[in-house]
Amino acid sequence: MTPILHDTAPDFDQPIAVLKHCHDRIRKQLATLDKLLAHLPEFGADEQARQAAGAVLKYFEKAAHLHHEDEEQDLIPMLRAVAQGEDAATLQALAPVILQDHKDMDAMWQDLHEQLTAIAEGQGAALSASTVQRFSQRYSSHMEREEGTMAPMALRLFGPEQMAQLGKAMQRRRGIGTEANPVPAIGQAVADLRKDYGQASLNETDVMDDPMLQFTQWFEQALKAEVNEPNAMSVATVGPDGRPSSRIVLVKQFDERGFTWYTNYDSRKGQELEGNQHAALLFFWSELERQVRIEGRVERTSSEESDRYFRSRPLKSRLSAIASHQSAPIASRAELEQNYEMVAQQAGDDPARPGNWGGFRLVPERLEFWQGRRSRFHDRIIYERQEDGSWTRLRLQP
Repeated sequence: MTPILHDTAPDFDQPIAVLKHCHDRIRKQLATLDKLLAHLPEFGADEQARQAAGAVLKYFEKAAHLHHEDEEQDLIPMLRAVAQGEDAATLQALAPVILQDHKDMDAMWQDLHEQLTAIAEGQGAALSASTVQRFSQRYSSHMEREEGTMAPMALRLFGPEQMAQLGKAMQRRRGIGTEANPVPAIGQAVADLRKDYGQASLNETDVMDDPMLQFTQWFEQALKAEVNEPNAMSVATVGPDGRPSSRIVLVKQFDERGFTWYTNYDSRKGQELEGNQHAALLFFWSELERQVRIEGRVERTSSEESDRYFRSRPLKSRLSAIASHQSAPIASRAELEQNYEMVAQQAGDDPARPGNWGGFRLVPERLEFWQGRRSRFHDRIIYERQEDGSWTRLRLQP
């Protein structure tokens, strides 16, 4: 059952061979999935099954995405730059199919991810045969399509210079450097860092009239895509000296009234909001190549709302909120722990919300929905609230 996790790969001076090698490794992972289907009903999530599920997860969570990016960001654009005549026509028809395959396979993978994670952790033994079959069939036909058309075209059309360019791009994507082609100095490496976006587009006709409904739709899609902490947002405030500051917090509620989070009112952001009620929020969902910028006026939530949320928090989180004078200096971690222990001994099992802790709600006046696109030619749609409460909507240039 345990798959081979390492086998000899060609060097990156043969980038098409590397891509073919990636296909061979994908085929091994698909074979492991088939073996898991037969293994689980008889043996459950035993050690072999857990190792196999873990190996499949490890490959498709990272390596497969790098392979897709090799094709989307380098191979296909490079082929488009040199293909002519019949080759250009073939590529024009083939490239959208390849890109759609990637999206569809990613969607199918999300269905398998949860099941394989449970197996790898020994928490479950269910694996959908129909999903595995569809996933394997789609990947197999996809790889055959590339090996039968796109790879031979690259071998015919690319000279040594293009092959070297493709190989170096694939190395950089994997963080690999060699003596002949060392990883550049940090300053240059940062300057060269870039990712070309291309998962989706955003048109005026695609978005809803109400920006809060549009945000809800995008948030639900971020949840479905298992974005890492989709509720994390940057909150930017301005101090009395006119200098901005920002930090990451978690949004706890959003509705037609605005976006709500909770904190210590005596913290830096709390004090800055007392002096200047205008703030900005930013959600960034890199997995979907999306961000949402929100600007508006901030108000405190009612005491009843703050009490209700405080009671819903785990006990230790409530004790931490009481023990910490957020943003105030303290001599050591040990002193911080002592404060917590003192509060824990005195507060009991149902501590009351301290008066300096509660919610803030940003009432939005402007929202911008940003969708990453190729060559930094991004889509930007903004909404602005009018005096009568209605919203105007328009496109901004990237």
